[in-house]
Amino acid sequence: MGFPRFKKRERSVPTVSFVEINHQHGITILLVEQNANLALEISHYGYVLETGRISLQDESAALRQSPQVRSAYLGGG
Repeated sequence: MGFPRFKKRERSVPTVSFVEINHQHGITILLVEQNANLALEISHYGYVLETGRISLQDESAALRQSPQVRSAYLGGG
């Protein structure tokens, strides 16, 4: 097992490149994003943080359907 590598990427790097890296190389990516729609669209699994604590975690598709997430973060009810 190799040592994990960490690279910080700034917002100027297109999100598509993160998706390509994940799919082509099987590298796990920690995406910290305030745009919940974007984050849940491109991720497989998500965590919702509230006041520094994980309040919800699930597969992204399930989080997108959660009434709590839709109401608070996705602009729907």
